[in-house]
Amino acid sequence: MAVERALYDERTLTRMLGMRGTQFVVPVELAPVVQAACGRPSAARSRRKLVEQLGRAGIAEDPARWLAEIEQSTLRALAARGEATAVELAGDEPRLREHVVVPGPPDSALRQPVAVSVLLLLAAEGRVVRTRPLGSWINNQYRWAPTTTWFPDGVAHAIADPNADPSTADARVELVRRWLAAFGPGTVADLRWWTGWTTGEVTRALSRVGTVEVDLDGVAGLLLADDVEPAPAVEPSASLLATLDSTVMGWSDRHWYLGDHRSALFDHRGNGGPTVWWDGRVVGGWAQRRGGEIVFRLLEDAGADAVAAVEAAAQRLGDWLGTVRITPRFRTPLERELCS
Repeated sequence: MAVERALYDERTLTRMLGMRGTQFVVPVELAPVVQAACGRPSAARSRRKLVEQLGRAGIAEDPARWLAEIEQSTLRALAARGEATAVELAGDEPRLREHVVVPGPPDSALRQPVAVSVLLLLAAEGRVVRTRPLGSWINNQYRWAPTTTWFPDGVAHAIADPNADPSTADARVELVRRWLAAFGPGTVADLRWWTGWTTGEVTRALSRVGTVEVDLDGVAGLLLADDVEPAPAVEPSASLLATLDSTVMGWSDRHWYLGDHRSALFDHRGNGGPTVWWDGRVVGGWAQRRGGEIVFRLLEDAGADAVAAVEAAAQRLGDWLGTVRITPRFRTPLERELCS
């Protein structure tokens, strides 16, 4: 598939930790910006937390030094192998088999191998990247590779070197500009939620971006100063978007495109499930049953044209998936009901 080729063969896309400390797939040329704007600050917090977890576990008298040693030996093992799984690296560096306790679901905690925490930290710092998953493209276990061998020298340097340009402040300005270009108009609250930054950090970035204020049904919104012309009209169309699709998750205030469907289409943590869109708004949800059938339910009367278009989109999606079976990690009430 095209995305797989772009990720692993052409390497024009990369999967990385970005906004809100979650995974995003971004163009390689944008990776240094995401790394500087979000990865570096997130990695610093992750390092402090991991050192605390190692200390509580009693693994070492000097957890910070112990962690630094493990990181270096892990990177050496990974460089020798070229690519490796966490299990393979734990064979090379047995200390990766130690366990720490990490926060889990409400009122619970999880024991997690140090290997997972170390690799996620190295990824957050831009020193390693996820490569091909084990098995099919929907597998959530990955191989890892050093950033400096996976990407061309210039890009790798910009991602992996904490002193490389752009600076965090400059990168945040560029990221805000790109968000406004893609998702604008939007609000400061939208940007704060999407980036995971503080209000002050968002405001400082916005002060360096040329914006104009617009009215969003009584709420102050922002647009890029050179993007004020009305968007051209387009014909209504139907789309079946996946769990956590960037369109579904692009704004904090979602009522204007989600309506009253939040309780059916989002889980209790705010993760958006599979959604059905018609004419630029959410009108229902969909799911894939065990046999592969794509089923959907419209949560409002969108008209006969919408029903026909959604049926056709569901058929195309089922044909495209073929024998692949998908179970969303974050399951929503409607998705569960459709699968029952």
